[in-house]
Amino acid sequence: MQDLKKLIEAAWEDRNLLQYKEYTDAIETIIERLDKGEIRVAELIGSRWHTNEWIKKAVILYFPIRTMEEIKAGPFMFHDKMKLKTDYKKTGVRVVPGASARFGAYLAKGVIMMPSYVNIGAYVDEGTMVDTWATVGSCAQVGKHVHLSGGVGLGGVLEPIQAAPVIIEDNCFLGSRAIVVEGVHVESEAVLGANVVLTASTKIIDVTGSSPVEYKGRVPARSVVIPGSYTKKFPAGDYQVPCALIIGQRKESTDKKTSLNDALRENNVAV
Repeated sequence: MQDLKKLIEAAWEDRNLLQYKEYTDAIETIIERLDKGEIRVAELIGSRWHTNEWIKKAVILYFPIRTMEEIKAGPFMFHDKMKLKTDYKKTGVRVVPGASARFGAYLAKGVIMMPSYVNIGAYVDEGTMVDTWATVGSCAQVGKHVHLSGGVGLGGVLEPIQAAPVIIEDNCFLGSRAIVVEGVHVESEAVLGANVVLTASTKIIDVTGSSPVEYKGRVPARSVVIPGSYTKKFPAGDYQVPCALIIGQRKESTDKKTSLNDALRENNVAV
């Protein structure tokens, strides 16, 4: 891996090296390992997530060494530089017609893809549902037994290199049309209601106590979150600005489904 890293870093600094097979082979090897889940763009080391920037560089360098080609998938025709994933039966992934994932994205056993899309560099762990018209952007990291409801959008990130990808930890539930972008980190078992939008600058306000507690870029574990707004002063007057409100906690339970249903009912969260 260190040898591969050196080649990727060298090619990143000098794109002229992409004309040599040694460097293109290194890039191809990284993409193949991403596709198999042997390596990933971001990983949990101890209690902190670490982004492997050099692997992101390999993904970016993969584009200029590919050529445009026509791709046939049944009655569908595509024109792109990237191959599509295959071997779903072998890997135990259910893919409904209309769904697609790019080669270089990892889908673990038991993943279900309704008509949806997963981009290169993404990692989707076992038992996760990617529901209709949901999108998992490049390099986004999705944990085990997550439910991405219809129309959910997880942002992709390639550049700037130092930017962290979106991270959705195990057993989270994202309601319809929820959007998570700009490297926001949603911790395990959190519930996002329908239409929650989280960016790096979105205020995430816990309103369950006697005074508000504000977060940015992170949703604490087991939080139940709904869309909200707060008043902000502008030269032209006071206006409402979107935010997200933590209105409760999902109970710790070995029965994740029961815990989720309880959280949704008790807090009257739309999904």
